[in-house]
Amino acid sequence: MAAATDRAQSATETDADVVIIGNGPTGQTLSLLLARRGWRVIVLERYPGAYELPRVKGFDGETARNFAAAGIAEQLPGIIERLGEYEFRNAAGQALIRFELPFEPGWDGWPPAVVIHQPTLEATLDAQARTLPTLRVLRGHRALRVSEHPGHVEISAPGPTPGVEKVTASWLVGCDGANSFVRDCLGGKMIDMGYKQEWLLVDLKFHEPRVFDPNDRQICDPMRPTTMVASGRGHRRWEFRRLPGETAAELTRPEAAWRLLAPYGATPENSTIARQVMYTFQAAISDTWRSGRMLIAGDAAHLMPPFAGQGMCSGIRDAANLAWKLDLVLRGVSDEALLDTYAAERDPHVREAIGFSVQMGQLISELDTVRAAQRDAQLLAAQAAPQEGAPPLAGPPPEGQAEPGAAPSDFRFAVGEGVLRRNERGEPVPLAGARSPQGRVARGEESGLFDDVVGRGFVLLATFDPRAALSAEELAFLERIGARVVRVLHADTAPEKAREHEVVDVDNVYLPYLADAGQVAALVRPDFYVFGTAWDRADLSGLVGALREQLAAEPVPAAG
Repeated sequence: MAAATDRAQSATETDADVVIIGNGPTGQTLSLLLARRGWRVIVLERYPGAYELPRVKGFDGETARNFAAAGIAEQLPGIIERLGEYEFRNAAGQALIRFELPFEPGWDGWPPAVVIHQPTLEATLDAQARTLPTLRVLRGHRALRVSEHPGHVEISAPGPTPGVEKVTASWLVGCDGANSFVRDCLGGKMIDMGYKQEWLLVDLKFHEPRVFDPNDRQICDPMRPTTMVASGRGHRRWEFRRLPGETAAELTRPEAAWRLLAPYGATPENSTIARQVMYTFQAAISDTWRSGRMLIAGDAAHLMPPFAGQGMCSGIRDAANLAWKLDLVLRGVSDEALLDTYAAERDPHVREAIGFSVQMGQLISELDTVRAAQRDAQLLAAQAAPQEGAPPLAGPPPEGQAEPGAAPSDFRFAVGEGVLRRNERGEPVPLAGARSPQGRVARGEESGLFDDVVGRGFVLLATFDPRAALSAEELAFLERIGARVVRVLHADTAPEKAREHEVVDVDNVYLPYLADAGQVAALVRPDFYVFGTAWDRADLSGLVGALREQLAAEPVPAAG
């Protein structure tokens, strides 16, 4: 990526280019993505130390790809675990839905769903942060006031760091959770999306290794809806829905947890409770994501029940989307208006994830015995006659779902608004808005995942040499935005025949991907979503020109 040395000159010198409030996974990822581009980033975290209790249980392949972009690709294999089989059972013990998630690389070049111990993940991200000279994490600093000025914001955040009572930055991003201070500052209100339930969460640490079959299970029992899932090596989580008449006070007593855990073989003799807490599962989204120089991301912008495993994943998507846009604005390549596309893209994307998560929750947590019996009958009938059965969840499946019953963590949500190439009717061109695949490629003695061999950022890939089809001005624009330009060669090509701007499609991913869409080139954004495609060599200039026009801080002169 282009370094921040070409930063647009500001009339006001600031302590940082970006201040982030909140050092959870979303804030960590955003800070790393920006600092790896060379920007000065200060993270304000109100807690003096790392939060050692688990919350998130896993993530999907897209999130793994974004974590790799944040700099922890080498560490990820050592901290993720196979999710394996996932089963939904009714009160009678019948399997309503059962699927197995592979641990082999999927669409994103990483497994489609993995298990993680969140404190380990955060420690890994924190270790990466300490390697970056332009990134400072200030712990024990609670933001109290924010004032916005022409060209910068000022944040009052006293804490233990000597000489730091306030900080200034060009931009402020709140990754500060459901009770977001920054959301309040920018005037955002959470819109209730009609789902709110209280559940008891119990995180266990087993004294000895234990095998559960299936590894993850949803028990759709109206007498006590229950979730049982892995949450990292040696850790497991149970979630029990609070029933009418029960109180939080009685459910949070240790004896209540052991009583509920007893049917699953968990006892004080073989395990230790790491956390026992009541948690409100809810669906909500902020009506405002940006005001002036303040933005929000992650739980500050949206909340969803955990049943589809998309809560943290959505926050990481926020970070990936916002990072490249802030980068271009800070460098003066793009006008501040580019940041308006952040909410335009992420809001509908998140609503889709929330909708699916709520559907999953409604399936699992039904308390009415009659409706539960109807649900069971429908799903069992669908198993008996799958060719005639309806999808296991009511309503249309999320964009990109391969088939009814697909794994909840492997949905390929698409971007429908924002920075996309469109045809003369205003419709996205083929593949625009879709998440790009990642396979292995090779060049000379170098081989590996596409992102590692070619590099990250904007990528223009084609079935021919794109440089030969573009003007010097178009190539200069691509260089200014840090784009990689590459020709993809057939899988049968010997790697030593690939030149500097060529790679061999080892896994036979990219050429079929383009051919199936009837396209010869694709321009991929830094968040791995396709900006647009070209249908022939002559259309390549139109593709690059469309991106240039949408990103330009100044109008692009007409050709000719």
